Amino acid sequence: MTAELLDDRALDALRSRFSGEVIAPGSPAYDEARVVFNAMVDKRPAVIARCATVDDAAAAVAFGTERGLEIAVRCGGHGVTGAALSEGGLVVDLRRLNAVEIDPVARVARVGGGAVMGDLDRACQAHGLAVTGGRVSTTGVGGLVLGGGSGWLERKFGLMCDNLLAAELVTADGRRVRASEHENPELFWALHGGGGNFGVVTAFVFGLHPLPEFSMALLMWPAEGGLELARAYRDAMDAAPDEAGGAMIFFTAPPEPFVPDHLVGQFAAGVLVTYAGTAEQARPWVAPMLGYGHQVEVVQDVPYADLQCMIDDPPGFRNYWSAAYLTGVPDPALEKFCEAAREMVVPSPSQHALFPMGGAVALGPAEYPVPWRSAPWAVHPFGMWEDPADDARACDWAHRAAADMAPWSVGASYLNFMSEEDDEVATAGRGTANAARLAAVKAEYDPDNVFHLNHNIRPA
Repeated sequence: MTAELLDDRALDALRSRFSGEVIAPGSPAYDEARVVFNAMVDKRPAVIARCATVDDAAAAVAFGTERGLEIAVRCGGHGVTGAALSEGGLVVDLRRLNAVEIDPVARVARVGGGAVMGDLDRACQAHGLAVTGGRVSTTGVGGLVLGGGSGWLERKFGLMCDNLLAAELVTADGRRVRASEHENPELFWALHGGGGNFGVVTAFVFGLHPLPEFSMALLMWPAEGGLELARAYRDAMDAAPDEAGGAMIFFTAPPEPFVPDHLVGQFAAGVLVTYAGTAEQARPWVAPMLGYGHQVEVVQDVPYADLQCMIDDPPGFRNYWSAAYLTGVPDPALEKFCEAAREMVVPSPSQHALFPMGGAVALGPAEYPVPWRSAPWAVHPFGMWEDPADDARACDWAHRAAADMAPWSVGASYLNFMSEEDDEVATAGRGTANAARLAAVKAEYDPDNVFHLNHNIRPA
């Protein structure tokens, strides 16, 4: 169905049972409402249902299924694939359902399905609490956790999905379902990595952890010394406690006050050490990188939510991402990683990152469909650029940079980091052994595959 086929009568039928905002082509709010993070995605939905209540979400799903519209679900709109939009279909826009309620005594957060990480991080920080949640503040909580949920705090607190206590969904047939360890446990299991395949999640409940102090260290060099730096970073993180996280990154040096003029706009290498503790406690794990002639050094205590906002990705750029999760990073792997960085588009916001994993990630529940949690290291080519003329070059770079790491791959990657995948990659990302079980859950809750605009699981 196309946008032209939804006439005023059809839209009035939706408005009659909808307390939020119904946005159609021609509305003053339409173009803003359909913008997502990845500027390569330019879809024109027939209708955007901006929900104000859970009843609105149910009404929108019913409207879409009654009329055979392709249904997309939008939380933050940060997903690189653009699954938050449907061309000529219906968007269930949850962004107004972003309330966060904290019980500081029980250390539990109830989070609306449209909240972004900034909403959750700020609410938690007021009580000295936190949960693993991505690496920027603008990522939607829903898409993040349903894909597994990797972030700066994962080595200390596990993946975001490891901290999920319950979820509330509207299914394709309009049912209101709650999933937890004791309520619909098979669905609860599937929500730990199965993505948005099973319904519209309107609320999440998370267990929280004390985080009274947090700190960061940022070091920068010209990119030429990247290989020596990568070795030093690997060795330091292999020995570091679970409180330490971060990344070694190749990037374009930004025009920040702490960056010297001669480095701004140049191809650079950097180390970000995040630490669930004070800067003084973090310093021993920064020290091994200090003997390589760095030109920027920032080591400071910083509230965790503030760090998340400091490194928000700039909107409006074209994006293509890939990832490889690794059994280790011996010297040959580091050489490949550094060689690939030289091919990225510079200057641009693109990054080529090496993440330490392990800790609470590796020790988390092995039964969930996130098999990449076993990897001690991950490589993430994060392509961002502005000029459409660079599309082929930038996409090819991100794809090849991950493919170069194949000799050290665990055979599965975090699907939230993947711009595209075939059935084999999607299955591997959730574990081949889990495929039949996920398909059975899909068949129970979405037998007609209404929610297919994601890394899709076909119903059994």
